[in-house]
This record gives sequence, structure tokens and C-alpha cells, in this order.
Amino acid sequence: MQYFIRRAAVVVLGALSLLGSASAQVYPNKPIKWIVPYPPAGTTDVLARIVAQSLSESLGQQVVVENRPGAGNNIGTEAVITAPPDGYTMLLVNPANGINASLYKKLSFNFIRDIAPVAGLVRTPNVMVVTNSLPVKTVAEFIAYCKANPSKVNMASSSSGTSTHLSGELFKSMTGCNMVHIPYKGAGPVLADLIGGQVQVFFDNLPSSAGHIKGGSIRALAVTSAAREPSFPALPTVADTVPGYEATAWFGVGMPKATPREVIDKMNAAVNKALADPKMRARLAELGGAPIAGTPEDFGKVIAAETEKWAKVVVSSGATVD
Repeated sequence: MQYFIRRAAVVVLGALSLLGSASAQVYPNKPIKWIVPYPPAGTTDVLARIVAQSLSESLGQQVVVENRPGAGNNIGTEAVITAPPDGYTMLLVNPANGINASLYKKLSFNFIRDIAPVAGLVRTPNVMVVTNSLPVKTVAEFIAYCKANPSKVNMASSSSGTSTHLSGELFKSMTGCNMVHIPYKGAGPVLADLIGGQVQVFFDNLPSSAGHIKGGSIRALAVTSAAREPSFPALPTVADTVPGYEATAWFGVGMPKATPREVIDKMNAAVNKALADPKMRARLAELGGAPIAGTPEDFGKVIAAETEKWAKVVVSSGATVD
């Protein structure tokens, strides 16, 4: 009898062990860290926190946004690339990831090679905003002011290598405006100084400037997209004055390269579900963002295309940070 009892106990324990092992393999079974390579308050941070709430509810685990700024986005990016490929560390991919490939000559990683695209989030126009004390109300007036005051206009960016930097460099190269680039560590500090008049112009991602524009603390001159932005229909495009000018910001999710495909697919499905929610789409529209839902491969194509596009701008403008 004792033999059968011991035998039954072994069988039960073995079954429990198998159940425990299977449970441990269910993804996710603990909080997920979402690294934003910029300080709080900028577009990448605002976007991540909006989407993270929806992902937390959908996945049943907390998606925790962690700001890891520095080195033009590269510190946060490297932290994800070198993290364990288990699905519990992901990156808020942004335009700087495509730009830095050519802007920096010495990187410890190759972004396209070392990141696993997971899902696209949104594409947004940048917006050309100026301090209220600057005596211009149109792009044409701004260009005339720049040419009459060479090197006296400070062009801020949220960091060297961001779309807010290269959008300005593209504008400089196409207009002949002589502006002094002032890199910051995030959009929040730039906006504070733009409002205070310490810098004169900023080609910001629309989501972080939208509230300030509506509140009247800064003046918007134009959006950088090829077409007008529905959330600010009265704003012209830069291209209306500078034919051929176009620059948009794009955002998505990435994980370390060796992350299992089943994990990537599950996160992709969760992101696409979030972007399909009418309330989420309305919130993103308020920020000037158009969803770019799709497969991991679709987002990989966006990364590759944007990397190629901005490499041409970097070369033509002569921009560098090395």
C-alpha cells in the first residue's frame, strides 16, 4: 500500500511540475519594461505612456515605461539591444534610430541588424514652431528674418540626430537660412526655453507641441508633412513655401534581435489591437498621429526606408556629431 501511495505522490508531483513549467512559458508572466530613450514630456514619452496603458490591460501584465535618455537616443537603444531576448525589454523606436545610422560614425551596434521590429505605432508630422517674441507669422517671413539676421536664430532640437534636428537641417539646406543648432536632452526642456525666448525655432514632433500651440504659448508656422494635418487644418505646410520639403516622424516597438518569434507575434497582436480601438485612434488623432499598424515585417520596411532617406539628408547637409 505504501508503495502505491508513494508512486501516486510521484505522479502528482510530476504533473504539477509539468504544469508549472508550462505556466512559466506563458508570455508574459511578469512586468515588461518599455525603454523610452528620452526624458519625460516629449512625444516618445507621451506616446509610450498612452499605448502602455492599453497594452497592460490587454496582456494582463504591467508595461512599465522607463526613461533612459542620453547620447542622442543611443543609450536607451543600446540598453534594449543588449538586454536578454526574452520579450521583457522593448524599445520605443523613433526617427533617431534611422538617422543615427549615418549621423554617428562610431556606434557599438547596427540598428537594422541588431533590433527585431515588432510593430509600428504612429506616423506624425513635425511642426515648425517659433517663440512668440519672434516677429514672424509665416514661413516666408521667417526665411526673410533669418537672411536679414544670419546666425542670430537659434534652432533647437530635442537631441542631435532626432527628426527635430534633421528636419531643421533639411530646412536650412533648402532655404539657405543660417541658423545655429542648439541640441537639448528631450522636447520638454526645449519647449520651456522656446516659451521663454532663449531659442527661436523648433521643428518639433507635433504631439509634444500641440497643447502649447493651442494654449498660445508658442506660435506654429507650418507642418512638415506633404499635406495639411487634420488636427490643425488652418496650418499650411512648409512645402507651400519651400516646394519639395517633407519630413515626418514615425514610431514603433522593437525588441532584442534573438527574441522568439512567438513573443514578437503576441506583442504585435497586442499593439495592433490597441491601435484598432476607436478611443485610442481618437486620442492619437488629437496628437496628430496616424496609426501604422501592420506586421513586424511591415515595420521593418519602415525602418529600412527611413534609414535610407535620412542618410541622404545627413550627407547633403553635412550634419555630424562625431
